[in-house]
Amino acid sequence: MSSTASSVFADETLLFEPATPIANAVPLIFAFPNEYSVGITSLGFQIVWATLAARSDLQVSRLFTDIAEPLPRQPELLGFSLSWELDYVNILAMLEQLGIPLRSRDRGDEHPLVFGGGPTLTANPEPFADFFDVILVGDGEVLLDAFIDAYQPLRDRPRAEKLRQLAQVPGLYIPALYEPIYEAADGAIATIQPIDNDIPVQIEKQTYRGNVLSASTVVTPRAAWESIYMVEVVRSCPEMCRFCLASYLTLPFRTASLEESLQPAIARGLTATQRIGLLGASVTQHPEFPALLDRLGQPEFTDVRLSVASVRTNTVTEKFASILAQRGTKSLTIAVESGSERLRQVINKKLAQAEITEAAVNAKAGGLQGLKLYGMAGVPTETEDDLLATAEMLKGLKKAAPGLRLSYGCSTFVPKAQTPFQWQGVSPKAEKRLQFLQKQLRPQGIEFRPESYSWSVIQALISRGDRRLSSLLERVRHYGESLGSYRRAFKELKGTLPPLDFYVFQDWEPEAPLPWQHLRGPLPVETLRKHRQQAFAIAAAGVGSK
Repeated sequence: MSSTASSVFADETLLFEPATPIANAVPLIFAFPNEYSVGITSLGFQIVWATLAARSDLQVSRLFTDIAEPLPRQPELLGFSLSWELDYVNILAMLEQLGIPLRSRDRGDEHPLVFGGGPTLTANPEPFADFFDVILVGDGEVLLDAFIDAYQPLRDRPRAEKLRQLAQVPGLYIPALYEPIYEAADGAIATIQPIDNDIPVQIEKQTYRGNVLSASTVVTPRAAWESIYMVEVVRSCPEMCRFCLASYLTLPFRTASLEESLQPAIARGLTATQRIGLLGASVTQHPEFPALLDRLGQPEFTDVRLSVASVRTNTVTEKFASILAQRGTKSLTIAVESGSERLRQVINKKLAQAEITEAAVNAKAGGLQGLKLYGMAGVPTETEDDLLATAEMLKGLKKAAPGLRLSYGCSTFVPKAQTPFQWQGVSPKAEKRLQFLQKQLRPQGIEFRPESYSWSVIQALISRGDRRLSSLLERVRHYGESLGSYRRAFKELKGTLPPLDFYVFQDWEPEAPLPWQHLRGPLPVETLRKHRQQAFAIAAAGVGSK
Protein backbone atom coordinates (compact mmCIF):
# COMPACT_ATOMS: atom_id res chain seq x y z
CA MET A 1 0.00 0.00 0.00
CA SER A 2 1.43 3.40 -0.99
CA SER A 3 2.19 6.06 1.60
CA THR A 4 -0.64 8.19 0.16
CA ALA A 5 -3.15 5.37 0.56
CA SER A 6 -1.83 4.62 4.04
CA SER A 7 -2.39 8.20 5.16
CA VAL A 8 -5.88 8.30 3.63
CA PHE A 9 -7.00 5.13 5.38
CA ALA A 10 -5.28 6.19 8.60
CA ASP A 11 -7.57 9.24 8.72
CA GLU A 12 -10.66 7.03 8.97
CA THR A 13 -12.61 6.66 12.20
CA LEU A 14 -14.42 3.33 12.07
CA LEU A 15 -17.78 2.98 13.77
CA PHE A 16 -17.98 -0.79 13.41
CA GLU A 17 -15.69 -3.66 14.37
CA PRO A 18 -14.06 -5.40 11.38
CA ALA A 19 -13.66 -9.14 11.90
CA THR A 20 -10.32 -10.91 11.93
CA PRO A 21 -10.37 -13.17 8.86
CA ILE A 22 -10.10 -16.90 9.48
CA ALA A 23 -7.37 -18.98 7.84
CA ASN A 24 -9.35 -19.93 4.74
CA ALA A 25 -11.30 -16.70 4.31
CA VAL A 26 -12.59 -15.84 0.84
CA PRO A 27 -10.39 -13.14 -0.75
CA LEU A 28 -12.81 -10.42 -1.90
CA ILE A 29 -12.27 -7.02 -3.51
CA PHE A 30 -15.05 -4.49 -3.00
CA ALA A 31 -14.74 -1.61 -5.45
CA PHE A 32 -16.30 1.78 -5.96
CA PRO A 33 -15.85 2.97 -9.57
CA ASN A 34 -14.79 6.50 -8.66
CA GLU A 35 -12.31 8.32 -6.44
CA TYR A 36 -12.05 7.60 -2.73
CA SER A 37 -13.53 10.95 -1.67
CA VAL A 38 -16.68 10.18 -3.68
CA GLY A 39 -16.99 6.51 -2.77
CA ILE A 40 -16.47 6.94 0.95
CA THR A 41 -19.23 9.56 0.97
CA SER A 42 -21.71 6.98 -0.35
CA LEU A 43 -23.71 5.59 2.56
CA GLY A 44 -24.59 2.54 0.48
CA PHE A 45 -20.92 1.75 -0.15
CA GLN A 46 -20.11 2.19 3.52
CA ILE A 47 -22.86 -0.18 4.64
CA VAL A 48 -21.97 -2.92 2.16
CA TRP A 49 -18.27 -2.67 3.01
CA ALA A 50 -18.97 -2.88 6.74
CA THR A 51 -21.33 -5.83 6.28
CA LEU A 52 -18.69 -7.73 4.32
CA ALA A 53 -15.77 -6.72 6.56
CA ALA A 54 -17.67 -7.83 9.67
CA ARG A 55 -17.61 -11.44 8.40
CA SER A 56 -14.64 -13.51 9.50
CA ASP A 57 -15.04 -15.81 6.48
CA LEU A 58 -14.09 -12.95 4.14
CA GLN A 59 -10.81 -11.11 3.57
CA VAL A 60 -12.05 -7.78 2.20
CA SER A 61 -9.95 -5.20 0.36
CA ARG A 62 -11.34 -1.88 -0.86
CA LEU A 63 -10.53 -0.53 -4.30
CA PHE A 64 -11.15 2.97 -5.67
CA THR A 65 -9.96 4.56 -8.91
CA ASP A 66 -7.22 6.50 -7.14
CA ILE A 67 -6.19 4.32 -4.17
CA ALA A 68 -6.62 0.81 -2.83
CA GLU A 69 -5.97 -1.36 0.15
CA PRO A 70 -3.54 -4.27 -0.45
CA LEU A 71 -5.30 -6.49 -3.00
CA PRO A 72 -5.24 -10.30 -3.09
CA ARG A 73 -3.41 -11.91 -6.01
CA GLN A 74 -6.22 -14.35 -6.66
CA PRO A 75 -9.53 -12.82 -5.54
CA GLU A 76 -12.52 -15.13 -5.65
CA LEU A 77 -15.10 -12.34 -5.61
CA LEU A 78 -15.00 -8.81 -7.04
CA GLY A 79 -17.90 -6.54 -6.16
CA PHE A 80 -18.93 -3.12 -7.46
CA SER A 81 -21.31 -0.58 -5.97
CA LEU A 82 -22.79 1.35 -8.92
CA SER A 83 -24.57 4.58 -7.96
CA TRP A 84 -24.10 6.63 -11.13
CA GLU A 85 -24.64 5.29 -14.65
CA LEU A 86 -21.56 6.79 -16.29
CA ASP A 87 -19.26 5.20 -13.71
CA TYR A 88 -19.50 2.05 -15.84
CA VAL A 89 -16.46 3.43 -17.68
CA ASN A 90 -14.40 3.04 -14.52
CA ILE A 91 -15.75 -0.47 -13.95
CA LEU A 92 -14.41 -1.54 -17.33
CA ALA A 93 -11.08 0.15 -16.65
CA MET A 94 -10.77 -1.55 -13.25
CA LEU A 95 -11.51 -4.96 -14.76
CA GLU A 96 -8.76 -4.43 -17.29
CA GLN A 97 -6.31 -3.28 -14.63
CA LEU A 98 -7.01 -6.44 -12.65
CA GLY A 99 -6.54 -8.62 -15.72
CA ILE A 100 -10.18 -9.77 -15.79
CA PRO A 101 -12.05 -10.13 -19.11
CA LEU A 102 -14.72 -7.48 -19.51
CA ARG A 103 -17.49 -9.91 -20.37
CA SER A 104 -18.76 -12.70 -18.18
CA ARG A 105 -18.75 -15.18 -21.09
CA ASP A 106 -14.97 -14.77 -21.51
CA ARG A 107 -14.07 -15.54 -17.89
CA GLY A 108 -12.83 -18.88 -16.70
CA ASP A 109 -12.51 -20.72 -13.42
CA GLU A 110 -9.33 -18.77 -12.67
CA HIS A 111 -11.21 -15.46 -12.63
CA PRO A 112 -13.28 -14.07 -9.74
CA LEU A 113 -17.04 -13.86 -9.88
CA VAL A 114 -17.87 -10.23 -10.62
CA PHE A 115 -20.94 -9.05 -8.73
CA GLY A 116 -22.66 -5.70 -8.45
CA GLY A 117 -25.50 -3.87 -6.78
CA GLY A 118 -26.99 -0.45 -6.17
CA PRO A 119 -30.03 1.43 -7.51
CA THR A 120 -28.74 1.61 -11.09
CA LEU A 121 -28.38 -2.16 -11.35
CA THR A 122 -31.57 -2.90 -9.43
CA ALA A 123 -33.77 -0.75 -11.68
CA ASN A 124 -32.48 -1.99 -15.05
CA PRO A 125 -29.20 -3.92 -15.16
CA GLU A 126 -29.52 -4.95 -18.82
CA PRO A 127 -27.12 -2.41 -20.44
CA PHE A 128 -24.43 -3.68 -18.04
CA ALA A 129 -25.54 -7.32 -17.82
CA ASP A 130 -22.76 -8.74 -20.00
CA PHE A 131 -20.12 -7.31 -17.64
CA PHE A 132 -21.42 -8.96 -14.45
CA ASP A 133 -21.61 -12.57 -13.35
CA VAL A 134 -24.01 -11.83 -10.50
CA ILE A 135 -26.28 -8.83 -9.88
CA LEU A 136 -27.88 -8.28 -6.48
CA VAL A 137 -31.41 -7.00 -7.08
CA GLY A 138 -32.60 -5.22 -3.96
CA ASP A 139 -31.44 -4.23 -0.50
CA GLY A 140 -28.04 -5.25 0.79
CA GLU A 141 -29.40 -5.95 4.27
CA VAL A 142 -31.24 -8.93 2.78
CA LEU A 143 -28.98 -9.97 -0.08
CA LEU A 144 -25.35 -9.74 1.04
CA ASP A 145 -25.28 -12.43 3.67
CA ALA A 146 -27.52 -14.66 1.56
CA PHE A 147 -25.10 -14.30 -1.36
CA ILE A 148 -21.97 -15.05 0.68
CA ASP A 149 -23.63 -17.93 2.54
CA ALA A 150 -24.68 -19.48 -0.77
CA TYR A 151 -21.22 -18.96 -2.29
CA GLN A 152 -19.21 -20.55 0.52
CA PRO A 153 -20.01 -24.23 -0.24
CA LEU A 154 -19.47 -23.56 -3.97
CA ARG A 155 -15.92 -22.21 -3.76
CA ASP A 156 -14.28 -25.23 -5.39
CA ARG A 157 -16.98 -25.88 -7.99
CA PRO A 158 -16.60 -24.94 -11.68
CA ARG A 159 -17.72 -21.42 -12.57
CA ALA A 160 -20.76 -22.59 -14.53
CA GLU A 161 -21.98 -24.67 -11.60
CA LYS A 162 -21.48 -21.80 -9.18
CA LEU A 163 -23.64 -19.54 -11.31
CA ARG A 164 -26.42 -22.08 -11.71
CA GLN A 165 -26.56 -22.66 -7.96
CA LEU A 166 -26.47 -18.94 -7.13
CA ALA A 167 -29.39 -18.38 -9.51
CA GLN A 168 -31.59 -20.22 -7.03
CA VAL A 169 -31.04 -17.59 -4.33
CA PRO A 170 -33.89 -15.03 -4.28
CA GLY A 171 -32.73 -11.67 -5.63
CA LEU A 172 -29.56 -12.98 -7.31
CA TYR A 173 -29.70 -12.32 -11.05
CA ILE A 174 -27.28 -14.29 -13.23
CA PRO A 175 -27.50 -12.56 -16.65
CA ALA A 176 -25.68 -15.35 -18.51
CA LEU A 177 -28.55 -17.70 -17.70
CA TYR A 178 -31.15 -15.52 -19.45
CA GLU A 179 -31.53 -15.08 -23.19
CA PRO A 180 -33.13 -11.98 -24.73
CA ILE A 181 -34.94 -12.45 -28.03
CA TYR A 182 -35.55 -9.46 -30.30
CA GLU A 183 -38.11 -8.85 -33.03
CA ALA A 184 -35.13 -8.13 -35.30
CA ALA A 185 -31.44 -7.38 -34.80
CA ASP A 186 -32.32 -3.68 -34.69
CA GLY A 187 -35.86 -4.12 -33.40
CA ALA A 188 -37.57 -4.01 -30.01
CA ILE A 189 -37.22 -6.78 -27.48
CA ALA A 190 -39.72 -9.62 -27.85
CA THR A 191 -39.00 -11.56 -24.67
CA ILE A 192 -36.27 -12.55 -22.25
CA GLN A 193 -36.32 -16.05 -20.85
CA PRO A 194 -34.12 -18.35 -18.75
CA ILE A 195 -32.01 -20.74 -20.82
CA ASP A 196 -33.73 -23.80 -19.28
CA ASN A 197 -36.45 -24.83 -16.84
CA ASP A 198 -34.11 -25.06 -13.84
CA ILE A 199 -33.60 -21.28 -13.79
CA PRO A 200 -36.26 -19.01 -12.23
CA VAL A 201 -38.40 -17.20 -14.80
CA GLN A 202 -38.47 -14.01 -12.76
CA ILE A 203 -36.12 -12.41 -10.24
CA GLU A 204 -37.89 -10.54 -7.46
CA LYS A 205 -36.32 -7.52 -5.80
CA GLN A 206 -35.49 -8.27 -2.19
CA THR A 207 -36.68 -5.66 0.31
CA TYR A 208 -35.47 -4.99 3.84
CA ARG A 209 -38.47 -4.21 6.04
CA GLY A 210 -36.88 -3.49 9.42
CA ASN A 211 -37.14 -0.23 11.35
CA VAL A 212 -33.40 0.12 12.01
CA LEU A 213 -32.04 1.91 8.95
CA SER A 214 -28.52 2.71 7.84
CA ALA A 215 -25.95 5.02 9.41
CA SER A 216 -22.32 5.75 8.57
CA THR A 217 -19.79 3.08 9.39
CA VAL A 218 -16.80 5.38 8.83
CA VAL A 219 -16.12 9.10 9.26
CA THR A 220 -13.22 10.80 7.54
CA PRO A 221 -12.06 14.32 6.68
CA ARG A 222 -11.18 12.96 3.22
CA ALA A 223 -14.84 12.49 2.24
CA ALA A 224 -16.46 14.80 -0.30
CA TRP A 225 -18.66 15.94 2.62
CA GLU A 226 -15.86 16.43 5.09
CA SER A 227 -16.19 14.46 8.36
CA ILE A 228 -19.92 13.93 7.96
CA TYR A 229 -21.83 11.19 9.76
CA MET A 230 -24.90 10.17 7.77
CA VAL A 231 -28.11 8.82 9.26
CA GLU A 232 -30.89 7.34 7.11
CA VAL A 233 -34.15 8.67 8.55
CA VAL A 234 -36.57 7.24 5.98
CA ARG A 235 -36.37 4.92 3.00
CA SER A 236 -38.54 5.41 -0.08
CA CYS A 237 -41.19 8.15 -0.22
CA PRO A 238 -44.95 8.06 0.38
CA GLU A 239 -45.68 10.67 -2.31
CA MET A 240 -45.12 8.35 -5.28
CA CYS A 241 -44.55 10.97 -7.97
CA ARG A 242 -45.02 9.05 -11.19
CA PHE A 243 -41.54 9.71 -12.58
CA CYS A 244 -39.66 8.99 -9.36
CA LEU A 245 -37.29 6.04 -9.15
CA ALA A 246 -36.42 6.83 -5.52
CA SER A 247 -40.06 6.28 -4.58
CA TYR A 248 -41.25 3.41 -6.75
CA LEU A 249 -38.09 1.30 -6.74
CA THR A 250 -37.66 1.39 -2.97
CA LEU A 251 -41.24 0.85 -1.79
CA PRO A 252 -42.64 0.45 0.79
CA PHE A 253 -42.01 3.67 2.69
CA ARG A 254 -40.09 2.79 5.85
CA THR A 255 -39.16 4.93 8.81
CA ALA A 256 -36.33 4.40 11.27
CA SER A 257 -37.41 3.92 14.87
CA LEU A 258 -36.60 7.03 16.92
CA GLU A 259 -35.54 5.04 19.99
CA GLU A 260 -34.04 1.96 18.34
CA SER A 261 -32.38 3.52 15.31
CA LEU A 262 -32.15 7.31 15.08
CA GLN A 263 -31.17 8.36 18.61
CA PRO A 264 -28.58 5.59 19.10
CA ALA A 265 -27.13 6.26 15.65
CA ILE A 266 -26.77 9.99 16.28
CA ALA A 267 -25.17 9.36 19.68
CA ARG A 268 -22.71 6.98 18.04
CA GLY A 269 -21.88 9.48 15.31
CA LEU A 270 -21.19 12.26 17.79
CA THR A 271 -18.34 10.19 19.25
CA ALA A 272 -16.52 10.72 15.93
CA THR A 273 -17.67 14.08 14.55
CA GLN A 274 -19.83 17.13 15.15
CA ARG A 275 -21.34 17.05 11.67
CA ILE A 276 -24.57 15.08 11.19
CA GLY A 277 -26.46 14.56 7.93
CA LEU A 278 -30.06 13.32 7.94
CA LEU A 279 -30.77 11.40 4.75
CA GLY A 280 -33.88 10.25 2.94
CA ALA A 281 -36.11 11.16 0.02
CA SER A 282 -38.57 12.87 2.36
CA VAL A 283 -36.93 13.20 5.79
CA THR A 284 -39.52 15.45 7.37
CA GLN A 285 -42.34 12.98 6.67
CA HIS A 286 -41.01 10.70 9.37
CA PRO A 287 -43.92 10.52 11.86
CA GLU A 288 -41.57 11.21 14.78
CA PHE A 289 -39.60 13.94 13.06
CA PRO A 290 -40.93 16.72 15.34
CA ALA A 291 -39.61 14.77 18.34
CA LEU A 292 -36.25 14.28 16.64
CA LEU A 293 -36.15 17.98 15.82
CA ASP A 294 -36.89 18.90 19.44
CA ARG A 295 -34.07 16.62 20.52
CA LEU A 296 -31.58 18.18 18.14
CA GLY A 297 -32.69 21.63 19.26
CA GLN A 298 -31.48 20.99 22.83
CA PRO A 299 -28.46 22.96 24.17
CA GLU A 300 -26.25 19.84 24.18
CA PHE A 301 -26.31 19.92 20.38
CA THR A 302 -25.30 23.58 20.10
CA ASP A 303 -21.96 22.78 18.49
CA VAL A 304 -23.37 20.21 16.06
CA ARG A 305 -23.56 21.08 12.36
CA LEU A 306 -26.77 19.63 10.99
CA SER A 307 -27.76 19.15 7.37
CA VAL A 308 -30.97 17.65 6.02
CA ALA A 309 -31.62 16.13 2.61
CA SER A 310 -34.56 17.23 0.48
CA VAL A 311 -37.64 17.80 2.62
CA ARG A 312 -41.36 17.82 2.03
CA THR A 313 -42.33 21.40 1.25
CA ASN A 314 -45.36 21.63 3.53
CA THR A 315 -43.27 20.53 6.55
CA VAL A 316 -40.96 23.56 6.45
CA THR A 317 -41.99 25.43 9.58
CA GLU A 318 -40.29 28.49 11.04
CA LYS A 319 -39.17 26.37 14.01
CA PHE A 320 -37.61 23.80 11.70
CA ALA A 321 -35.79 26.48 9.73
CA SER A 322 -34.61 28.17 12.94
CA ILE A 323 -33.10 24.98 14.37
CA LEU A 324 -31.32 24.28 11.08
CA ALA A 325 -29.95 27.83 10.97
CA GLN A 326 -28.72 27.50 14.56
CA ARG A 327 -26.99 24.24 13.62
CA GLY A 328 -24.99 25.66 10.74
CA THR A 329 -27.33 25.10 7.80
CA LYS A 330 -27.51 28.05 5.40
CA SER A 331 -30.04 26.78 2.86
CA LEU A 332 -32.80 24.23 2.47
CA THR A 333 -33.61 21.99 -0.50
CA ILE A 334 -37.15 21.22 -1.67
CA ALA A 335 -38.38 19.50 -4.82
CA VAL A 336 -41.35 21.25 -6.40
CA GLU A 337 -40.99 19.71 -9.90
CA SER A 338 -43.07 22.47 -11.51
CA GLY A 339 -44.78 25.73 -10.74
CA SER A 340 -47.88 24.48 -12.53
CA GLU A 341 -50.66 23.14 -10.33
CA ARG A 342 -52.01 21.18 -13.32
CA LEU A 343 -48.71 19.48 -14.08
CA ARG A 344 -48.10 18.64 -10.42
CA GLN A 345 -51.46 16.84 -10.41
CA VAL A 346 -50.44 14.88 -13.52
CA ILE A 347 -47.23 13.65 -11.91
CA ASN A 348 -48.92 13.12 -8.51
CA LYS A 349 -46.93 15.82 -6.71
CA LYS A 350 -49.29 16.52 -3.84
CA LEU A 351 -48.32 20.13 -3.31
CA ALA A 352 -50.29 23.38 -3.37
CA GLN A 353 -48.89 26.72 -4.49
CA ALA A 354 -49.61 28.27 -1.08
CA GLU A 355 -47.48 25.60 0.61
CA ILE A 356 -44.47 26.47 -1.56
CA THR A 357 -44.83 30.13 -0.70
CA GLU A 358 -45.22 29.35 2.98
CA ALA A 359 -42.05 27.24 2.93
CA ALA A 360 -40.07 30.17 1.50
CA VAL A 361 -41.51 32.61 4.03
CA ASN A 362 -40.79 30.25 6.93
CA ALA A 363 -37.25 29.55 5.71
CA LYS A 364 -36.52 33.28 5.68
CA ALA A 365 -38.22 33.91 9.02
CA GLY A 366 -36.27 31.05 10.61
CA GLY A 367 -32.95 32.56 9.62
CA LEU A 368 -31.98 30.52 6.57
CA GLN A 369 -30.18 32.39 3.83
CA GLY A 370 -31.23 30.41 0.79
CA LEU A 371 -33.80 28.06 -0.68
CA LYS A 372 -32.87 25.54 -3.36
CA LEU A 373 -35.77 24.32 -5.45
CA TYR A 374 -35.65 21.46 -7.91
CA GLY A 375 -37.86 20.82 -10.90
CA MET A 376 -38.00 19.34 -14.38
CA ALA A 377 -38.62 20.38 -17.95
CA GLY A 378 -40.14 18.14 -20.61
CA VAL A 379 -42.48 16.31 -18.24
CA PRO A 380 -45.16 14.32 -20.12
CA THR A 381 -48.11 16.58 -21.11
CA GLU A 382 -46.12 19.75 -20.28
CA THR A 383 -47.03 22.93 -22.18
CA GLU A 384 -45.49 26.38 -22.43
CA ASP A 385 -48.14 27.59 -20.01
CA ASP A 386 -46.72 25.17 -17.42
CA LEU A 387 -43.26 26.65 -17.93
CA LEU A 388 -44.62 30.17 -17.53
CA ALA A 389 -46.30 29.05 -14.30
CA THR A 390 -42.92 27.85 -13.01
CA ALA A 391 -41.29 31.18 -13.82
CA GLU A 392 -44.15 33.08 -12.18
CA MET A 393 -43.97 30.89 -9.09
CA LEU A 394 -40.29 31.67 -8.60
CA LYS A 395 -40.83 35.37 -9.17
CA GLY A 396 -43.62 35.23 -6.59
CA LEU A 397 -41.34 33.55 -4.05
CA LYS A 398 -38.78 36.31 -4.51
CA LYS A 399 -41.44 38.87 -3.60
CA ALA A 400 -42.90 36.84 -0.74
CA ALA A 401 -39.51 36.27 0.93
CA PRO A 402 -37.32 39.25 -0.01
CA GLY A 403 -33.66 38.68 0.73
CA LEU A 404 -33.91 34.90 0.57
CA ARG A 405 -31.45 33.63 -2.03
CA LEU A 406 -33.34 31.48 -4.52
CA SER A 407 -31.91 28.90 -6.89
CA TYR A 408 -33.76 26.62 -9.25
CA GLY A 409 -32.09 23.41 -10.34
CA CYS A 410 -33.85 22.03 -13.38
CA SER A 411 -33.32 18.70 -15.09
CA THR A 412 -34.87 17.18 -18.19
CA PHE A 413 -37.48 14.52 -17.55
CA VAL A 414 -35.83 11.10 -17.90
CA PRO A 415 -37.96 7.93 -18.01
CA LYS A 416 -36.90 5.46 -15.34
CA ALA A 417 -37.46 1.72 -15.30
CA GLN A 418 -39.91 0.48 -12.66
CA THR A 419 -41.95 3.73 -12.68
CA PRO A 420 -45.29 4.62 -14.33
CA PHE A 421 -43.52 6.91 -16.81
CA GLN A 422 -41.07 4.22 -17.98
CA TRP A 423 -42.96 4.03 -21.29
CA GLN A 424 -42.59 7.77 -22.04
CA GLY A 425 -39.72 9.18 -24.05
CA VAL A 426 -37.65 12.30 -23.44
CA SER A 427 -39.31 15.40 -24.88
CA PRO A 428 -37.39 16.70 -27.92
CA LYS A 429 -38.48 20.17 -26.80
CA ALA A 430 -36.79 19.88 -23.40
CA GLU A 431 -33.53 21.61 -24.30
CA LYS A 432 -35.35 24.68 -25.64
CA ARG A 433 -37.56 24.70 -22.56
CA LEU A 434 -34.52 24.82 -20.30
CA GLN A 435 -33.30 27.80 -22.32
CA PHE A 436 -36.72 29.43 -21.98
CA LEU A 437 -36.62 29.13 -18.20
CA GLN A 438 -33.12 30.53 -18.11
CA LYS A 439 -34.22 33.63 -20.01
CA GLN A 440 -37.17 34.08 -17.66
CA LEU A 441 -35.32 33.66 -14.38
CA ARG A 442 -31.80 35.00 -14.58
CA PRO A 443 -32.84 38.62 -15.25
CA GLN A 444 -34.90 38.36 -12.04
CA GLY A 445 -31.83 37.54 -9.95
CA ILE A 446 -32.89 33.93 -9.51
CA GLU A 447 -30.03 31.49 -9.93
CA PHE A 448 -30.91 28.95 -12.60
CA ARG A 449 -28.94 25.71 -12.66
CA PRO A 450 -29.96 23.48 -15.56
CA GLU A 451 -28.73 19.92 -15.70
CA SER A 452 -26.98 18.99 -18.94
CA TYR A 453 -29.52 18.06 -21.59
CA SER A 454 -26.96 15.80 -23.26
CA TRP A 455 -26.40 13.95 -19.99
CA SER A 456 -30.17 13.50 -19.68
CA VAL A 457 -30.28 11.89 -23.12
CA ILE A 458 -27.50 9.48 -22.14
CA GLN A 459 -29.21 8.77 -18.83
CA ALA A 460 -32.46 7.93 -20.64
CA LEU A 461 -30.58 5.65 -23.03
CA ILE A 462 -29.10 3.66 -20.16
CA SER A 463 -32.32 3.73 -18.14
CA ARG A 464 -34.35 2.13 -20.96
CA GLY A 465 -31.54 0.19 -22.61
CA ASP A 466 -31.25 -3.52 -23.27
CA ARG A 467 -28.31 -5.90 -23.40
CA ARG A 468 -27.29 -4.86 -26.92
CA LEU A 469 -25.91 -1.64 -25.46
CA SER A 470 -22.87 -3.46 -24.03
CA SER A 471 -21.04 -3.24 -27.37
CA LEU A 472 -21.95 0.42 -27.63
CA LEU A 473 -20.75 1.19 -24.08
CA GLU A 474 -17.43 -0.52 -24.78
CA ARG A 475 -16.89 1.68 -27.82
CA VAL A 476 -17.98 4.93 -26.20
CA ARG A 477 -15.47 4.64 -23.35
CA HIS A 478 -12.68 4.93 -25.91
CA TYR A 479 -14.29 7.86 -27.71
CA GLY A 480 -14.94 10.01 -24.65
CA GLU A 481 -18.10 10.71 -22.68
CA SER A 482 -20.16 12.98 -24.90
CA LEU A 483 -23.45 12.75 -26.74
CA GLY A 484 -21.46 12.89 -29.98
CA SER A 485 -19.54 9.77 -28.96
CA TYR A 486 -22.79 7.87 -28.42
CA ARG A 487 -24.15 8.99 -31.78
CA ARG A 488 -20.90 7.89 -33.44
CA ALA A 489 -21.13 4.46 -31.80
CA PHE A 490 -24.77 4.06 -32.87
CA LYS A 491 -23.78 4.86 -36.44
CA GLU A 492 -20.99 2.27 -36.40
CA LEU A 493 -23.29 -0.39 -34.92
CA LYS A 494 -26.22 0.36 -37.22
CA GLY A 495 -28.21 -2.77 -37.96
CA THR A 496 -27.23 -4.51 -34.72
CA LEU A 497 -29.43 -2.49 -32.36
CA PRO A 498 -32.21 0.11 -32.59
CA PRO A 499 -31.30 3.77 -33.13
CA LEU A 500 -30.76 6.24 -30.30
CA ASP A 501 -34.21 7.74 -30.88
CA PHE A 502 -35.91 4.43 -30.08
CA TYR A 503 -34.36 4.19 -26.63
CA VAL A 504 -34.52 7.88 -25.74
CA PHE A 505 -37.30 9.80 -27.47
CA GLN A 506 -39.96 7.30 -28.50
CA ASP A 507 -43.02 6.65 -26.38
CA TRP A 508 -43.38 2.91 -26.00
CA GLU A 509 -46.71 1.10 -26.07
CA PRO A 510 -47.69 0.18 -22.47
CA GLU A 511 -48.32 -3.43 -23.51
CA ALA A 512 -44.94 -3.82 -25.24
CA PRO A 513 -42.34 -6.12 -23.61
CA LEU A 514 -39.70 -4.31 -21.58
CA PRO A 515 -35.98 -5.17 -21.40
CA TRP A 516 -36.33 -5.60 -17.63
CA GLN A 517 -39.62 -7.51 -17.63
CA HIS A 518 -37.96 -10.56 -16.01
CA LEU A 519 -37.15 -8.44 -12.94
CA ARG A 520 -40.01 -7.95 -10.49
CA GLY A 521 -39.94 -4.60 -8.71
CA PRO A 522 -42.03 -3.57 -5.69
CA LEU A 523 -45.14 -3.12 -7.83
CA PRO A 524 -46.36 -5.33 -10.69
CA VAL A 525 -46.30 -3.84 -14.18
CA GLU A 526 -50.12 -3.84 -14.24
CA THR A 527 -50.13 -1.39 -11.31
CA LEU A 528 -47.59 0.84 -13.04
CA ARG A 529 -49.77 0.89 -16.14
CA LYS A 530 -52.76 1.90 -14.01
CA HIS A 531 -50.80 4.77 -12.42
CA ARG A 532 -49.73 5.93 -15.88
CA GLN A 533 -53.35 5.86 -17.09
CA GLN A 534 -54.38 7.96 -14.11
CA ALA A 535 -51.80 10.59 -15.05
CA PHE A 536 -53.05 10.87 -18.62
CA ALA A 537 -56.67 10.88 -17.48
CA ILE A 538 -55.90 13.93 -15.34
CA ALA A 539 -54.16 15.58 -18.29
CA ALA A 540 -57.06 14.80 -20.60
CA ALA A 541 -59.46 16.46 -18.19
CA GLY A 542 -57.54 19.70 -18.71
CA VAL A 543 -55.24 20.79 -21.51
CA GLY A 544 -51.71 20.12 -22.67
CA SER A 545 -49.64 17.75 -24.71
CA LYS A 546 -46.05 16.62 -24.68
